[in-house]
Amino acid sequence: MITGRNLHTATRLQTGEVLIAGGFGVAGYLATTELFDPATNSFHSSGSMAEARRQHTATLLNDGKVLIAGGFGLDPTGANTLSSAELYDPSTGTFSSAGTMSTVRTGHTASLLNDGRVLISGGNTLCTANVCGFINAFATAELYDPATNAFSGTGGMATARFQHTATVLPSGLIVISGGQTPDAGGTQYIPIASIEIYDPATGTFSPGGSLTVARSSHTATLLDNGQILFAGGASLAGTQADSPPLKSAELYTPATHISTAVSDMSDLRMGHTATILLNGQVLVAGGSNGASELASGEIFK
Repeated sequence: MITGRNLHTATRLQTGEVLIAGGFGVAGYLATTELFDPATNSFHSSGSMAEARRQHTATLLNDGKVLIAGGFGLDPTGANTLSSAELYDPSTGTFSSAGTMSTVRTGHTASLLNDGRVLISGGNTLCTANVCGFINAFATAELYDPATNAFSGTGGMATARFQHTATVLPSGLIVISGGQTPDAGGTQYIPIASIEIYDPATGTFSPGGSLTVARSSHTATLLDNGQILFAGGASLAGTQADSPPLKSAELYTPATHISTAVSDMSDLRMGHTATILLNGQVLVAGGSNGASELASGEIFK
């Protein structure tokens, strides 16, 4: 890439190019973006966002534009968790305002609904009890509507959470799983196993069963048979020393709200990726085992 960065987003556009946006580099928080062109196997600069940000979400909309929302970065008052959103137009290579979310969010999810709207769920403020004097997570959710270029409220989750997953089913329902939430005393984050289902038709969340193991920073992969593969993640809150990654994986059946354990992965993994292949198998790659970064990969069949 032109600029070294991490905690950025990568979004494949309808043209086949990949938009790399924001992140953190040697110069600090980044507003710059670049495009990878697979035809020339090269990167070139694109427009810059109005606000530098990392740990945001980037969602490809039906019209080919990309919604960038939230994250942690630089606003006019300094480094903060952000509520702002921006819209990237690949036809001009420029960004424009996409309004403001009802609250600042990082660690949230952004899911494209079948009707073209985007569900933003959960998240937290990047703060700790030691540094800021508080910790929090959000149970709220909101919808971005491309037709009005604005956010509006929708039903809230039963449990506040961040670092969870959100999986859109063919039916249009969204499966929200796991993540972290503050403990009863508000002194630390704890992993959760609960699953909730969002119905766009009613704008409400309902119980969806539970994971077999509480996990956050895990992966959720929709399989060809309609089940969801949940793999790895962190089992405890806090630093890597007391947050051992998991080897375990499970299969969730949305129709019955039942999750069943499958064979363990060969490696402990959190912060990894899980990608469904053309043959229906799932490639699980990289991540951390709690002591070092992994170069290994494995296949779920």
